[in-house]
Amino acid sequence: MSSLAARRRSPLALLMLLFLGLTFTGTAYAALQTGAAPGTSAEGASQEQLGEGRQLFLANCASCHGANAEGNGEAGPSLYGVGAAAVDFQVATGRMPLPAPGVQAERNISQVHFSDEQIEALAVYVDSLAPGPDVPEEQWLDASQGDAANGGAVYRTNCAMCHNSSGTGGALTRGKYAPTLMGVDAQHIYEAMLTGPQSMPVFNDQNITPEEKRDVIAFLKSIEDGANDQGGHTLGSLGPAGDALFAWTIGILAFIGAAVWLGRKAA
Repeated sequence: MSSLAARRRSPLALLMLLFLGLTFTGTAYAALQTGAAPGTSAEGASQEQLGEGRQLFLANCASCHGANAEGNGEAGPSLYGVGAAAVDFQVATGRMPLPAPGVQAERNISQVHFSDEQIEALAVYVDSLAPGPDVPEEQWLDASQGDAANGGAVYRTNCAMCHNSSGTGGALTRGKYAPTLMGVDAQHIYEAMLTGPQSMPVFNDQNITPEEKRDVIAFLKSIEDGANDQGGHTLGSLGPAGDALFAWTIGILAFIGAAVWLGRKAA
């Protein structure tokens, strides 16, 4: 009993107890966490689809990203772990394959040269190399099921500083820009939040939950539909900066007009 009591009083016993407690807590937290919305991924993909995806990758992507998607220096980053969602976002919006080197890849739907089946094959092949975020399911893309008011709050907290309060985009540093979110497919909005393309930060499901992402989509679609156009002209939906410029211009013209009128009256 004396040796057992001595071990209990040992400083190592406290450290071991703390280690076991942290291990148990972390394991329980991970087990209870809600995973990303299931969607397109390498899991369940057929060998035929993976083979098609590899052939498409070698023909269209390997020159920049390497034959095994390991990256090629400044030409193209590694694609390990980017997941099917990142591939779908980049390829389905016409950003990739990159038509020419530039500051950033631009959205160009007219440059999408792949069918939906080919994009899916590319996505599952890249995901098979090292898994990452899946393409979201339809339940998270239905704006009618989202809360636009909550989405507006989430958007203003996390997105408005770059994309403008009205989602029309804005300038960034070094010639980059945050693109407009008007007319963008709901799936691509969700995938952008999930994967953080280019200068955009990653908002995983712990930062912004799937429900909140759907709320953001609902908010942006409400702007597109004109639900927030109340009280007059939209002034291009450029946000407070546009409103201030309009008020300033009108105010200056009014002051000039008043000065001219008073000068003539005094004369």
